[in-house]
Amino acid sequence: MSDHDFSTREEGDVLLEEEIKEPRRYKVLLHNDDYTSMDFVVSVLMEIFRKNREQAMTIMLSVHEKGVGVCGIYTAEVAETKVARVHARARTKGFPLRCSMEEV
Repeated sequence: MSDHDFSTREEGDVLLEEEIKEPRRYKVLLHNDDYTSMDFVVSVLMEIFRKNREQAMTIMLSVHEKGVGVCGIYTAEVAETKVARVHARARTKGFPLRCSMEEV
C-alpha cells in the first residue's frame, strides 16, 4: 500500500478485515512427457510436495492420462520454489519433466 492509503488514519487504528488482502495463490502443475518415469514422478510428489503414496499415485495418473496434474496450491514464493526444485531434481536424473505454476 502507498502512504496515501492511510492518510485519514491515526496511529493505532486497526485495519478492517476487508482491507486485508489475501496473497495470490498459484497451482503448481506437472506436465506429461514421454520420458520421465512414473516412479520418478511419484517420488517428486512425495518428497517435494509432501504427498502420501496414494495421493502421489493419483496425481501421477492424472499427469499420465490427462497430460497434467495439480500438485498443490501455494503462495507465489512457495510455488516458484517448488517448480525450481522439480526442475533441478529432474535435470540431475536426466528427465525432461516440466513443472509450471498458474494463478488460481
